[in-house]
Amino acid sequence: MSVAERILDERPRVSGAADARALIEAVLEALGALSHLVGEETELVRAGRLPEAMQREPRKTELAGIYMRGVEQVKLNAVALARFAPELVKRLKDSHLAFQLLIETNQIVLATARAVSESVIRDLASDANKPMRAAGYGPTASVGAGLYARPNAGPLVVSRRL
Repeated sequence: MSVAERILDERPRVSGAADARALIEAVLEALGALSHLVGEETELVRAGRLPEAMQREPRKTELAGIYMRGVEQVKLNAVALARFAPELVKRLKDSHLAFQLLIETNQIVLATARAVSESVIRDLASDANKPMRAAGYGPTASVGAGLYARPNAGPLVVSRRL
């Protein structure tokens, strides 16, 4: 039975140690897969490989949904889980804290990538909108081929790989 099937099972009531162990292990398995995917995404964004990072989004959304449903089942059965599998409950809490740290790192990397891309776009827009005519003498003087002449303007290049 896959992680999703175990967590999506509509029998969230834990009635023994085996049920408690199965539920927590399923949630831990989902959390492990989600952590791995978030770590990959973080490294890809850090390396500037945004298209590859974006390809992981559907799977990340699916795993996050499975994990959240599992957490809801854990909450519903908190008393039984603490009674039947206290060591696994502690392991789940520790794993969840480690995942929170991973998410914080991911958010920092994403914020940095966003700030850098906004800066690049802002600088590009600023450079593209600069008047590129030579100043002449007097209020009506212009040099070049008229008011909109841009003699020093080069071609605009935009990378679609970013």
